[in-house]
Amino acid sequence: MAPSSDINHLSHPCIYGDFGSSRSERKSGFMKWLSKFFRGGSNRGRGGRHLHEPAEESMVWGAPSRALDDRGRAQKEKEDMGHAMALSSAEDLKRPNAHQGYNWGEDTGDDYPKALHDTMNPSAHPPYTPVPYYPHEYRRICGGCNQEIVYGNCLGFMETYFHPNCFRCHSCRHPITEREFSLSGKHLYHKSCFKELTHPKCEVCFQYIPINAAGLIEYRCHPFWSQKYCPSHEYDNTARCCSCERLEPWNIKYYRLEDGRSLCLECMESAIMDTGDCQPLYHSIRDYYEGMQMRIDQQIPMLLVEREALNEAIVGEKNGFHHLPETRGLCLSEEQTVTSIHRRPRIGGHRLVGMRTQPHKLIRKCEVTAILVLYGLPRLLTGAILAHELMHAWLRLKGYRNLKPEVEEGICQVLSYMWLESEVMPSFQSMPSTSYASSSSSKKGMKSQVESKLGEFFKNQILNDSSPAYGGGFRDANEAVNKYGLRSTLEHIRLTGIFPV
Repeated sequence: MAPSSDINHLSHPCIYGDFGSSRSERKSGFMKWLSKFFRGGSNRGRGGRHLHEPAEESMVWGAPSRALDDRGRAQKEKEDMGHAMALSSAEDLKRPNAHQGYNWGEDTGDDYPKALHDTMNPSAHPPYTPVPYYPHEYRRICGGCNQEIVYGNCLGFMETYFHPNCFRCHSCRHPITEREFSLSGKHLYHKSCFKELTHPKCEVCFQYIPINAAGLIEYRCHPFWSQKYCPSHEYDNTARCCSCERLEPWNIKYYRLEDGRSLCLECMESAIMDTGDCQPLYHSIRDYYEGMQMRIDQQIPMLLVEREALNEAIVGEKNGFHHLPETRGLCLSEEQTVTSIHRRPRIGGHRLVGMRTQPHKLIRKCEVTAILVLYGLPRLLTGAILAHELMHAWLRLKGYRNLKPEVEEGICQVLSYMWLESEVMPSFQSMPSTSYASSSSSKKGMKSQVESKLGEFFKNQILNDSSPAYGGGFRDANEAVNKYGLRSTLEHIRLTGIFPV
């Protein structure tokens, strides 16, 4: 992910010196002009000589006229004192080092009389501590606190000025004191804060995702959970949940099932571990079918099995199309001996151990021998698998023969999706549902938000399956059911072997 074009990494702002002349500087300037004034006063007493200032000042005082001599000596001295103080202020404004970093011009504005008035009224200020005077156009307003910057250093950046303590990071709100910082739009950031905000971190190892050889940030992202992670975790033996597909973060330990699969903590909350625990859910889904006038009269055994037992059963099964890379359920038509989970395993650390199994000799009494489901999956996923396999059983029991994989698997996926909707979506509560099974799956009597999110994920998996039989078949079947209804679609399949168009 390349950085945005409006992001800049900049050097530190300009640092300007004290705005106000120091007290000692103003005092020395004032005393300098005061001594000139007294020298000039003695010369005027001798009649009509001009007092010439040094060449760099370029100022001349003329001899007083006779009309001025008629006034009192005290009044003349007061006016001369005012001239001396005004010239002292003018000298301070011209001093180049008094206001480092700014171009100060001569003061010809309307604020000059105010400054002169303040100087001529010493009672307003303590002796030898004149208040700094700045023309209005040279005053600086802090871009952080919007207050005038009067004393001390300031920072200048992009025609804006700041108190040093107001030059702050937009993210952490602490002052920026480093030599370099980042700018995004109008906001300032520490470089470390900006990287924290914009550079993605791996949600497995919690490190910044490395930049590849092309200089780009390359990472993987789960399409549903949006879990971002380094590409290396796909082949470094990082555990992946067998239910929700999320990778195991380094700060969380997944549960390990005895057949080698991993289960995250959220999926573990509602996982069904043995055949006995699954019976209420199985019977509730049979009731769901009956509510849609698709009753299954035969008592078909249902067993929870390990992965190895399921794979062995697939090898012995002649009929059916199986979802690769891993099949989670199977509708058996042949007689077999299958090892099922008789007693759920117990938790030992982060492993499930002590599981008890027992063999079952399955006798063929009808077109369907048994339904097998992988153990250790969350309730909603287990239910979706059962709904899918029960539809296989219904089709075989009702005489649907030799259907193409995309037709049979597609319509079975539609029933699985419909059952998930009835469990997850509140608007489907009026439809046949397994509400009492839902209460049995949760100790609090209601589905948790975590379980509902898992239900949305399982629906998303059905919708976006890329396989021709399960994914393409589902989309064709779902379109037909939405257009013609389930009963008409099934009747059309029975007569023609394909979906209605």
